[in-house]
Amino acid sequence: MARIHKTAIVADGAQIADDAIVGPYCTVSEMAVIGSGTELVSHVVVAGKATLGNGCKVSPFAVIGGQTQDLKFKGGHPGVTIGNNTVIREYVTVNAATNDGEFTTVGDDCLLMAYAHIAHCCQIGNRVIIANACQIAGHVVVEDGVTLEGLVGIVQFLRVGTMAFVGGMSKVTKDLPPYMIGTGDPLEVRGFNKIGMERRGVGEAGRKAIKEAYRILYRQEQSVSQSLAKIEAELEQTPETQRLLEFCRASEKGIVR
Repeated sequence: MARIHKTAIVADGAQIADDAIVGPYCTVSEMAVIGSGTELVSHVVVAGKATLGNGCKVSPFAVIGGQTQDLKFKGGHPGVTIGNNTVIREYVTVNAATNDGEFTTVGDDCLLMAYAHIAHCCQIGNRVIIANACQIAGHVVVEDGVTLEGLVGIVQFLRVGTMAFVGGMSKVTKDLPPYMIGTGDPLEVRGFNKIGMERRGVGEAGRKAIKEAYRILYRQEQSVSQSLAKIEAELEQTPETQRLLEFCRASEKGIVR
């Protein structure tokens, strides 16, 4: 049976795994789902239609599933879905999506550090690290393996590609391609994320291809379309180069150059 502290308020209808822990002064809504082994340490609010997977840990004063701040909200039950083994630290807010039946999502094995904010309709991938006080606006996609250092701000409707790295206090106003290191305001690409790729198991061929792709895309005087064509024609087509090409060609807001 779940360990629910006597001071917690758990609404009828909430689904809480038998080995979950709901600590002092937590509030859990009637539509909430709390997975196996997940712990709400204390003073946590799980609001609305929010689901937390297995093995998560949520620190005090975090709010998961709070109503969107989007003025287009018309009611209904949009929600939030958090994956397995994700750690959510103090004062983090993950807002519900805007439209009924839609979800803001955070994947597996993520770390959301203190005071981070994830707005409505964001899609956060797996193994993402979001450091202290990052502010992510609505409809942002952060792909797998991304690291955001502290105080990063991301404008709405943008994407940060797989295994990209954003330096602290940066402002993201265009799509940051996969595997790249971006920093500053305005954001500039300063290199490729060699260390991050190594840590996440990308082989030598993939790292070498991305190194050459970075050189073509950011160190030669040619347009984005010319650079992508050259990457496709001249480099080994590893999964990493293919992902880079797909991401850049799908960009609607333009990529950081």
